[in-house]
Amino acid sequence: MRDIKIPEQRHPEKAHRPDNAQPKKPHWIRVKAPDGEGYRETHRIMREHKLVTVCEEAGCPNAGECWNQGHATMMIMGDTCTRACSFCNIATGKPPEELDPFEPGRVADAVQKLGLNHVVITSVDRDDVQDGGAAHFAQTIRAIRHRSPDTTIEILTPDFLHCDPGVLQVVVDAKPDVFNHNLETVPGLYPAVRPGARYFHSLRLLQRVKEMDPSIFTKSGIMVGLGETREQVRQVMDDMRAADVDFLTIGQYLQPTPKHHAVDRFVTPDEFAAYEKAAFGKGFLMVSATPLTRSSYHAGDDFARLSAARQERLGA
Repeated sequence: MRDIKIPEQRHPEKAHRPDNAQPKKPHWIRVKAPDGEGYRETHRIMREHKLVTVCEEAGCPNAGECWNQGHATMMIMGDTCTRACSFCNIATGKPPEELDPFEPGRVADAVQKLGLNHVVITSVDRDDVQDGGAAHFAQTIRAIRHRSPDTTIEILTPDFLHCDPGVLQVVVDAKPDVFNHNLETVPGLYPAVRPGARYFHSLRLLQRVKEMDPSIFTKSGIMVGLGETREQVRQVMDDMRAADVDFLTIGQYLQPTPKHHAVDRFVTPDEFAAYEKAAFGKGFLMVSATPLTRSSYHAGDDFARLSAARQERLGA
């Protein structure tokens, strides 16, 4: 694993905040420590190619399961984010380097060596880069297509909030199979949870992708357990459907450190099942709503179901 920095180094803006208690996780949240031959081989390939993964940086609870299957979500454009969301464990600050022009090739080589049928590529926010990293995403998509033409590609992008609106077209023109951008939470919690972002800008970003290329699947996700109400979650579902989002993910928020946003409550599996039923009723092609759901969890299997659901709907 990468050397883990202490919270004060990773999140200098949070260092002087009062601690929030970290409640004991219920039994349905607990997972086994990562291990296994597949896990170790995935770890070796990531280090060999000098690649960062969101699985490690964000402390994903599913890393052991996914890495044992060779599925790692690669995080491009460095390991330091220019935003300071209160829920996220990725290091924040001024990124120490320019974008690495050789990174897209290393990502493509790793995808080929892992033999992935479906890959998820995400990134930190790079507000210091003029196009927010749009061209870098496009280069990475094209590099993977060149090396692994049969691999389907899912991207999880920043919001490109401070960029010219035209940069989105650069990413769309590279034709990822799935364009994911997470809304993360309900709009009323944005000032506390996602202060550097704008809810309706993110929503419009997803809508614009579908307008530019209707063949690209759009996907978005939120966390629950941050203090939202069920009515607010259902309103977000309606907003996403109005933006023609195809795929919704809902997972439990887990507090990375005492300095991060507090867990308001642990949502029960039955509540997640109710959210899933409601979302399918609103017209999403695919929904994943479980306590351990994350954006890229079981992404390959979910992509197959997503594609089948579109074909079924078109046939109907």
